[in-house]
Amino acid sequence: MKLEHKNILVDNVNIHYVESGQSTDETALRPTIIFLHGFPEYWGTWSAQLNFFSPHYRVIAPDLPGYNLSDKPDDVSFYAVPNLIGFMAKFIAAISPAQPVILVAHDWGGAIAWPLAAFHAQLISKLIIVNAAHPSTFTREMINNPLQRKKSAYIHQLISASGESLLTQDDYRYLSEDIMVSTNPSVFTADVKARYKQVWGQQGAINGMLQYYRAMPQLAKNDTDNQRSKATAASSLNTSATQNDTTKSSPVKQASQLKVPNIRINVPTLILWGEQDLAFVNENLDDIHHYVPNCIIKRFQDTSHWLQHERPDEVNVAINNFINDLYS
Repeated sequence: MKLEHKNILVDNVNIHYVESGQSTDETALRPTIIFLHGFPEYWGTWSAQLNFFSPHYRVIAPDLPGYNLSDKPDDVSFYAVPNLIGFMAKFIAAISPAQPVILVAHDWGGAIAWPLAAFHAQLISKLIIVNAAHPSTFTREMINNPLQRKKSAYIHQLISASGESLLTQDDYRYLSEDIMVSTNPSVFTADVKARYKQVWGQQGAINGMLQYYRAMPQLAKNDTDNQRSKATAASSLNTSATQNDTTKSSPVKQASQLKVPNIRINVPTLILWGEQDLAFVNENLDDIHHYVPNCIIKRFQDTSHWLQHERPDEVNVAINNFINDLYS
């Protein structure tokens, strides 16, 4: 597989992406698959998928804005989900102006892809979600499920005044040892972690990836660690005006004050779900067909949030079968 590194300007924001498999025959356009990564990753999370699908598809994997080699806008409002939806819609339209794309997304990439498929369905022929909770069911679980609130408690650390120093201290120990936790110890090798540390070391990258959390529209109070919540609130009083504005952009509310969004998707959808996810409870899949009626779910036992790393061959087969309508 030969990957080309390219750049595209969208709303004056430069997005870096890799591409392979582009057809030279304009009369026989290959279907395009776009892969969106999550936190704290980059385009390379999809290496196994890019290699598998490039012989028969045009495959594209961008660095999301704020990450790695893409631009990192300073204004936290840029990272608000409604803006990201519109921004990535423009990216897709520019990358594939002649035909809709197959969209594959994980984690924060999925948080963008779900509503993107709801509000810009004309851009997407099929949607594949890898361990990314639907925004409606996720908010429902945040309201009703204490375990989901516990699993989301780390976000309070990320949006605190000390979030950036937490991620950078001790050679990115928090990211490499606490976040990228796999059920398969052989997945995140020393070489893989070294590559990720290069990605995290790009100027402004740590701040950029944290902006997504700072701009979250709703975040439940951490009812499993009141002392940490109090410490976070106290420390925020000493931050700069910019940091205060940033923290305010992600209001922390009582769970009962959260509102479940009505995000309904009619695009054919495949959900690939590792059941040992440390960030999401499996109940996020309950009643998912209420919001995504044309949906197939494939579960992976003993597999974590990092499904595409741990089970790449099975993920590739599942995606290929779905794309080619091989599921009954």
